[in-house]
Amino acid sequence: MKEVKKIQESDLYQPIQSHFVKEGYQVYGEVKDCDIAVIKDEELIIIELKLNLTVDLLMQAAKRQRLSEFVYIAIPKPKYNRRSKRWTDICHLVRRLDLGLILVTFSGNTKNTEIIFHPTPFNRKKLIGKNKRKRQEVLKEISGRSADFNIGGSNRTQIMTAYRENCIQIACYLEHAGPLSPKLLIEMGTGKKTPSILTKNYYGWFERIKRGVYILSEKGHKEIKQYPEVCKFYQKE
Repeated sequence: MKEVKKIQESDLYQPIQSHFVKEGYQVYGEVKDCDIAVIKDEELIIIELKLNLTVDLLMQAAKRQRLSEFVYIAIPKPKYNRRSKRWTDICHLVRRLDLGLILVTFSGNTKNTEIIFHPTPFNRKKLIGKNKRKRQEVLKEISGRSADFNIGGSNRTQIMTAYRENCIQIACYLEHAGPLSPKLLIEMGTGKKTPSILTKNYYGWFERIKRGVYILSEKGHKEIKQYPEVCKFYQKE
């Protein structure tokens, strides 16, 4: 069985060299710590090569930006789907650093070079403008929380969202005061979403005993004990 030759960083050089030579550039390998230096008139392009996109590659490329505003990183074409979230996030990071990205495809004896994007100044204001809705969602979630009941970086733990906190608040007031109407709960500070929360009863914590009057269900009494810090916060109120 024929052994498949493992790709080396140096294998990226020739297809990239050929691409830029066809574009009228002069190409030089290993110039003063730069993997590839490309020049035409006064324009200097620097390209850093790696087999994988790593932090070391990004740091290396960032250092080369001291020498030129046109710095690319070049890697073999990844095996994962280029429509995936991972690929989208990678491209965002590379663009964010004002770097260009080159992919080299190896198919048998054929090697192709593809410039995914050129190095251009990153426009942060434009990006924030495009993501205005998501920004508003973050601010809305923050405004809906009364305190910080989560530990940043936690994995596989239940997140205390504004909605969950609101449900616990209502549950605490019902446990303390007994049967209440949505109107009275709102007057106590549970917010305008109170009627919807009681009607939908997402967690099964509430029980309607008559029209417009609710109590805390057995399930609610039991499950809110899982949130002692939040309950303590609202019991003080």
